[in-house]
Amino acid sequence: MTETMADALDLMMVGMGFVFSFLVILVLVTMVMSRIAMRLTPPEPATPAKKPQSGGAKPADNAQLTAVISAAVAKYRSRHKR
Repeated sequence: MTETMADALDLMMVGMGFVFSFLVILVLVTMVMSRIAMRLTPPEPATPAKKPQSGGAKPADNAQLTAVISAAVAKYRSRHKR
């Protein structure tokens, strides 16, 4: 029985060593492929900063928008009372 257990432990260690080695190689190959891909892709063009629009919302529009939103919220709350 002792010889069988020793053989089982040897087989387990070989299997675990193989899996560990495979995972280490997989990580290394993935890192190398990532670096190669980063070198091969062209750099992204710099996007210019967006300028704020000069004709923004007027104060009257904001007041009207606020009134519309308030009315919509009041109507929703009246329909969905708890």
